[in-house]
Amino acid sequence: MPSIVDTSVRLLTQEPLAGRISTARVLELAELLDNAGFAALEISGGGCFASFVERGVESPWEIVRAVRARCKSPLAMALRGRFLVGSRPASREVTHKFVATAAANGIDAFRIHDPLNDLSNLTDAADAIHEAGKRLAVGLVHNASEDDDGRHLVELVKRMPELHASSVVIDDPAGALDAHRARSLVESVREASGLNVGLSAHGAAGRALAAAAEVARGGGGPIGAALYPIALSLYRPSAETLAETMEGLDLPTGVDTGVLWQAVALIGDSLDDVEATSLAPSVAAKAAQRKTPTWLVEQLEGALQVQGLSERLDDVLDELDDVCRLAGGPPLVAPIGEIIGSQALVNVLSSQRWAVIVDDFPYLVQGAFGQLPRPVDPALLRTIELRGADAPPLPTESLEDVRAQSDGIASSDEDVLLLALFGDRARPLLESMRQRGSGSVPLEAQGVERASASRIRELIEIVESSGIDEVTVEEDDLKVTVRKRDTASAAVVEPQPASAASNGDPVGAVSDSDRLVVESPMVGTFYRASQPGAPPFVEVGDTVETGQTLCILEAMKLMNEVKAERDVIVRKVCVENAEPVEYGQRLFELEILGDRPPDAVA
Repeated sequence: MPSIVDTSVRLLTQEPLAGRISTARVLELAELLDNAGFAALEISGGGCFASFVERGVESPWEIVRAVRARCKSPLAMALRGRFLVGSRPASREVTHKFVATAAANGIDAFRIHDPLNDLSNLTDAADAIHEAGKRLAVGLVHNASEDDDGRHLVELVKRMPELHASSVVIDDPAGALDAHRARSLVESVREASGLNVGLSAHGAAGRALAAAAEVARGGGGPIGAALYPIALSLYRPSAETLAETMEGLDLPTGVDTGVLWQAVALIGDSLDDVEATSLAPSVAAKAAQRKTPTWLVEQLEGALQVQGLSERLDDVLDELDDVCRLAGGPPLVAPIGEIIGSQALVNVLSSQRWAVIVDDFPYLVQGAFGQLPRPVDPALLRTIELRGADAPPLPTESLEDVRAQSDGIASSDEDVLLLALFGDRARPLLESMRQRGSGSVPLEAQGVERASASRIRELIEIVESSGIDEVTVEEDDLKVTVRKRDTASAAVVEPQPASAASNGDPVGAVSDSDRLVVESPMVGTFYRASQPGAPPFVEVGDTVETGQTLCILEAMKLMNEVKAERDVIVRKVCVENAEPVEYGQRLFELEILGDRPPDAVA
């Protein structure tokens, strides 16, 4: 009987859907899915941890514990081998502590893959999973740049017995496998390994669903799927359609589709008002034709839109193919896809190819991340050496070193792990958690009106005196979540005033009389200066001319300048240097000069 693993919770808590649905609603969804008959619920992974860290609201560990408390189904987590949930390889110590912590929080099974298909990179994670007494599924990434007959993966799986996996999962991030190739590949790998072999498929226009159904017909499993609206948005197999198709073929999966449609009703309205992906059909078709992951094409197209250069997407995709070939032909799976894509984008937008080498590219081509499928072009290696871009040694700090350098902000092993994997990017989250947990930040100081603050305190009293773990209330332009911690006195309050971008105004510059508000055109990191130690581009009170740089936003490792569209005076800088920003977040408040001379403005 084919088995299905649901990935809806994981996909809802990572980009591009992270934060679209409240935590309370996600937990309610998990309870419904728990009764649907899935083989497991895959509830977390690398993208989830990154999203929680970037949003800076709550710990990624909290939702794992909360789902475990509500569900009896096996819970699974997806890991990127040595990378775990980050973008740099982790030490053996960090890997073992992370897996042990995940297991203690309720994870029953792990699906691990190496972005380069270097099986030696999976040893530490596999050892840690076995030590924790949990199930292990090893993922093999189908590389669209390799031949499609799957010989490479068959040879890989023959070297896998030392990992002692219970199953294998073929991951097709580019949607390059059509139905008959997917089934043939799964059958070949199953024959070579003697293990159950499943599929994690991506692909628009029903390609992923067709591949999943054909693999199921061939006896493959488990197969990753998601609820219909999520599958539709992110080009994944629909769990409802897959289960109904298998039922019609007398291959029942044991999944109750009636429960799934209830789950769809629960979240459908929440996703109706959100454009889950900005990927136009023509761009999705381009991704399918070029066998490139849709998420990567979307990120590249978004970066070009910011520069006003959308017409150069084909040039960047051509360069992407060439950079990938020169760099040893790695699979374009996260985080390797971002590195290759960023370098291709920089090459196209720079006046000279290889004039700028993105930070992690030397690590990749010089082998620090693992063995590449093919040799790197010698001329490329010489170019990197001539540019002085050799990769320095990867950090090898112990967990105790990380704790000692945390300035007291890491109060638990979970906090230390976040710092070890995400560095300073995790500090705003940990600081926010620490302040909320201690109750040291008055509600009024967080921008909450006095009347609203009084109602929030009433909610806290209700939660603390009842068996309720969490409650979310939305009223006018305020959304508040009150959540219990380990002790009743430490409730978490998350007031979220409505974004200025939510009222229909265009993101960018919004003028009102002589006022101008500059909002972030993307998700990224805000920098006030060109480099550390350099003076800020602008200060409060500065007169700024049209076209002058206000700040830099870093996205996909590309620095994007935000320039003044009018002659203005800077009245307020709304974001701290190096702070993550969301799409539509206010960056500057400016005063329009118009025809007045600068000295005429007080």
